Amino acid sequence: MLRFLVFIISFLFTLSASSQDYDAQQRKLENRKAQILKEIKEVQSMLNSEKKKERNILNEIANQNKKIKLTTELIHNSQKQNRILSDDIYTATLQSNKLKRELKVLQEDYAKTIVKSYKTRSEQSRILFILSSDNFLQAYKRSQYIKQYANYRKNQGEEIKEKSKELEILTKKLEIQKAKQEQILAEQEKEKIVLEEAKKVQNTLMAEVKKDQKKYAGQIKNKQAETKKIDKEIKVVIQKAIAEANRKAKEKAERERLAREKATGKKETPAKTKPVSSSKFDLTPEEKTLANSFKNNRGRLPWPVEKGYISLKYGDQPLPGMPNVIVHNSGVEISTEAGSIVRAVFEGEVFKIQSIGNIKLVYIRHGDYISIYQNLGSISVTNGQKVTTKQRIGTVAPNHEGRTVLKFVISQNDTFMNPESWLSSK
Repeated sequence: MLRFLVFIISFLFTLSASSQDYDAQQRKLENRKAQILKEIKEVQSMLNSEKKKERNILNEIANQNKKIKLTTELIHNSQKQNRILSDDIYTATLQSNKLKRELKVLQEDYAKTIVKSYKTRSEQSRILFILSSDNFLQAYKRSQYIKQYANYRKNQGEEIKEKSKELEILTKKLEIQKAKQEQILAEQEKEKIVLEEAKKVQNTLMAEVKKDQKKYAGQIKNKQAETKKIDKEIKVVIQKAIAEANRKAKEKAERERLAREKATGKKETPAKTKPVSSSKFDLTPEEKTLANSFKNNRGRLPWPVEKGYISLKYGDQPLPGMPNVIVHNSGVEISTEAGSIVRAVFEGEVFKIQSIGNIKLVYIRHGDYISIYQNLGSISVTNGQKVTTKQRIGTVAPNHEGRTVLKFVISQNDTFMNPESWLSSK
């Protein structure tokens, strides 16, 4: 009986631990699957909206590339789910087979016990068995044996009942898992068809680009020249802001020193004068706290728009459809839906609203970090305004190609950084 209880506890613990691990992995994969499907829906929406505008083949390639990447990830996600399910089904099948074997042995043993009990079922036989003892001790032992035998038979019945229940639970679990596996395999086949169709469309678009590569290369060259000009102006704005903030901080420190001298009547040695820096903020204790808080949220900042995907990454990037053409990006370009709301990624202060031609930008300072939101339409904030995380600062404007793209930049002082490493994975 003790051995049986130890087995039951061990079995249930193993089953519970493996079930929890399996459930945790499946939940994680299901959550990622839901996120991928949501992103695919957003990309498809953008592809559909592109068809209603004047055709821009490079936009279509960028969107199609993202769709292919997401669909491929969705297939890999389903494959992981299937592998985990297969492992769990295999383990559960082994447990089920073991239980069946043990249950069979128990049932056969129990049947023999019942037959034996039937043969000695008479109350008179049991009394005669005790009375025929040679002495009192033997009679006592025989009465104890009869009790123990009855308990043994009862425990056998309970053990069969418990194992039957465990087998029933495992059988139901296997049925659910196998049904889930069939569903995942069916979804995989559909996803593969979608992927193949997307690749066919992409190959057609790439062939069109190759036919007229000179035309597109010229367009890209002009866009890159415009981008470099804007990046240069952004640097100037940041350097001026640094110099102005440092100048004000220096003047404030000097005023406070003179006020203390007047109040105490004691002369103070002025701080050594040094040129006002235009490349690095001289932070106050409060600004240092804000900067550290911003830094500690690296990889967890909310996206500046609720929907969308990164259509052009940070740094030197090959252009979709034209791998020999490299473009430089000082931030990330996020393709989103028309009229999308732009949100502050962290608390801070708006220190500049700028227009460069038709392009509007908002700069928000977070200590010595700056977040820049480019390609805005309407703007909901003003210079000097304090903002909170996720506060609306405007909407995204369609660019000259008809695409709704927000360019998002992060810098520490006047050094551009990769914004993708700062944003959450959604």
